[in-house]
Amino acid sequence: MAELISLSPSRANDFIQCPLKFRFRSIDKLPEPPSQAAFKGTVVHSVLEQLFTLPPDGRTQEAADSLLRPSWDALVEKDPSVLEIFTDEGDKETFFTSARSLLRAYFSLEFPEHLEPDETEKFVRTTLDNGLELRGFIDRVDVAPGGEKRLVDYKTGKQPKPQYGREAKFQMGFYALVEYRLTGELVHTLQLMYLGSQSVVKSHPTMSDIERTEFEIDAIWKDIITAAETDKWRPKKSPLCNWCTFKPICPAWGNSAPATPEITRIVGA
Repeated sequence: MAELISLSPSRANDFIQCPLKFRFRSIDKLPEPPSQAAFKGTVVHSVLEQLFTLPPDGRTQEAADSLLRPSWDALVEKDPSVLEIFTDEGDKETFFTSARSLLRAYFSLEFPEHLEPDETEKFVRTTLDNGLELRGFIDRVDVAPGGEKRLVDYKTGKQPKPQYGREAKFQMGFYALVEYRLTGELVHTLQLMYLGSQSVVKSHPTMSDIERTEFEIDAIWKDIITAAETDKWRPKKSPLCNWCTFKPICPAWGNSAPATPEITRIVGA
């Protein structure tokens, strides 16, 4: 049995990309095999989170490198199945080489010894007027001496072309909305750090942006409710299908999808 009562930016982006993909992940909760790219992102995020637990003068490239193996070990201990994505020791070494390169890229973008984050891996949650809960994790929250707040998100991939940057922009707008509803204050800066291309994208949300994001989320949620009530989860073909683990059970590719599990509760319905 499943409930539709909350939404994260990643699940909202799933629905926009492909409603059936959203169903498989959020309602069916079908297992997905781990990938090296996703695991690398998790390891690098873990290292950067731990980096800020060190004294400012200890936040060095060498310190980050030294945290890499322990972070790997801790995550593997939590989920040993991730080892299945590595064919041999050479494959693992290539993984570590790539992860170290991403950490070097981080140090080319900012000086962590000059920063004192207010929080890292901050879990945020708020409830809209229709009862929908918005939730998610913000990689880092910085607060300047004057009180200006900056939300930071690390991306281990490369900065996409403008026409493909909608998902990340929506994610940051989502967090700015949640922060506004929690504090009543506008976030000063939204910062995306693309380690794969050593680039930073910044924006400064306005009240109009907050209202636009809330309107967009409300529209997405209404579409989700309609899909749930009618049990019509339309698959959407795109080049991304070639990387989707659900392609073998997708009707858009001539395959059969399992029946939708019972949905016991839908907020807003």
